[in-house]
Amino acid sequence: MKIDWDRRTCARRGHETYAPQEAVLRERLRAETGLGEAWRCLRCGDFALGEPHGSGPAEDAPLVPRGKVLRDLFILRFLAVERAVRGLFIVLVAVAVWKFSNSQDAVRRFFDEYLDVFRPVFRHFHYDLDHSPVVGTIQKTFDYKHSTLLIVAVALLVYALIEIVEGVGLWRAKRWAEYLTVVATAMFLPLEIYELTEKISWVKIVTLTINILAVLYILLAKRLFGLRGGHAAFEAERHSASLLEVESSAGVAAHR
Repeated sequence: MKIDWDRRTCARRGHETYAPQEAVLRERLRAETGLGEAWRCLRCGDFALGEPHGSGPAEDAPLVPRGKVLRDLFILRFLAVERAVRGLFIVLVAVAVWKFSNSQDAVRRFFDEYLDVFRPVFRHFHYDLDHSPVVGTIQKTFDYKHSTLLIVAVALLVYALIEIVEGVGLWRAKRWAEYLTVVATAMFLPLEIYELTEKISWVKIVTLTINILAVLYILLAKRLFGLRGGHAAFEAERHSASLLEVESSAGVAAHR
């Protein structure tokens, strides 16, 4: 099913109308009805009753995303939410590591006490907790130095900050955020692939797939690093999708 991104957005946010000063263009965007004047929405192209939301020279009209540009913006915001949620989760992990570093001995004693309690229960089900990989990994963390854990916590906070900054920038469709997302994500791809060689899990596979698709999509759709004509071609595509640009071109053609 094909999604009409323009009307979908107008249904949520309302129409975007503008009255240009140029007489020919103004007539193409305005209509008289039995209920009063109506103006074409710059996003979906439908006529909306009432006064326009703005007026002035056509060149000062807001550049309202529509069509493919609007779809790309929706995808960017999906990635923005994913980055922001991931960043907040990493912040929680960093806080947990920091708290653990300050009470490492207490946590060790707590863990050992409960391990003694559950050991007979698991033995009844023929599971040896003393040779469990999970238990072994947890016990190794108790041997880490306090300074090492602090470094890990700081590194996690820096990583989380990058993710959150990416999310905010992508939500606002900032080009620097697109570059940051591509570079930062691509840097971690080799590590994610290496982790898959160590142990395969669906979470790792899904995460790796999302990151690879995100890098490829942003690179190609946003024409980063000069791809597909670069920034000039990207801006030309945005303006060519503008309703005012379309109507202006049609008006010029009609008067030739």
